[in-house]
Amino acid sequence: MQFLKMIFTWWHTQTFGTALFTWQRGICVGEDAQGNKYYVDKKGQSINGKVRRWVVYNGDVEATRVPPEWHGWLHYTVDETPIDKPPVQREWFEEHEVNQTGLDGAHKPHGSLLDGNAKQADSSGYEAWSPK
Repeated sequence: MQFLKMIFTWWHTQTFGTALFTWQRGICVGEDAQGNKYYVDKKGQSINGKVRRWVVYNGDVEATRVPPEWHGWLHYTVDETPIDKPPVQREWFEEHEVNQTGLDGAHKPHGSLLDGNAKQADSSGYEAWSPK
């Protein structure tokens, strides 16, 4: 089943083409806490003059699953991987969280129909526009 997902879909895991390209041309330089693996082109080739970098997701392909330190490396903001040069950890840093849109953990403002409160939205301060 996993092999069929690789051939016919891209959102569950890497495609067959990406798996083949990674096997032929990739060198794994690290892995994050979620199991995503990060690669560089072992031939050092790219179309933009920089060594190609990419991620192979462990599970669903969702860009918000890339933590900030690896995001910086993928986008050439920093040259060293978080493995080679770990980022400075501050006490006020929070753990990386995947985008919660559409999930139970999503932000639901007060008065939203999804807020969980069955009462009607508060309309204080709202004045409907009417043409003159």
